[in-house]
Amino acid sequence: MVMLNWFVRDPTPVLTGPRVVLRPPRSRDYPAWRELRKRSRDFLKPFEPRWTDADLNRQAFGVRLLRGRREALSGTDFSFLIFEKTATGETLVGGLTISNIRRRAAQYANLGYWMGEEFAGRGLMSEAVSVILPFFFDTLGLHRLQAAFLPHNIASRRVLEKNGFKEEGFAENYLQIDGKWADHVLFALTRERWDARPRVQGR
Repeated sequence: MVMLNWFVRDPTPVLTGPRVVLRPPRSRDYPAWRELRKRSRDFLKPFEPRWTDADLNRQAFGVRLLRGRREALSGTDFSFLIFEKTATGETLVGGLTISNIRRRAAQYANLGYWMGEEFAGRGLMSEAVSVILPFFFDTLGLHRLQAAFLPHNIASRRVLEKNGFKEEGFAENYLQIDGKWADHVLFALTRERWDARPRVQGR
């Protein structure tokens, strides 16, 4: 666990990009979160572990908040909601998680994300992942970020490739998706590739 000053204020920071804001979920986010997940159920169902209406109730959301803060304080997981900046404020569009952080000799974690159906295909998730990378490599000081997706999920492949991730393998029956064990393609981004990325002039 890395002890950082911002852990005292809030274990999960607020991160911003040109179009998106990533921040930890708060109680007031529940109505927007519930409605977005509910509207996007058919869109998300083929790509996620099975969930029901009970997983969308306020009590379940409260449990998520408590668990997320506890895990962030322990330095094992960081959960963010993704908001698009608008003329009138911010609109919830999805979520992103850095999970299963391992220290010592490993220094790696897993990346997961979801996007509401009406906001997919606009490059918002690609930007959200780009915003999380400095936090992962520079703030947390980790070495390797891993991600896995279903072979037919071309959108996820594009998100990862745009951010410098490389395909590393194939895992048979890797995760349980929609009630069935499913094969996944494995991608990763290492610190070596992160450090060697082209730099934007002026940064």
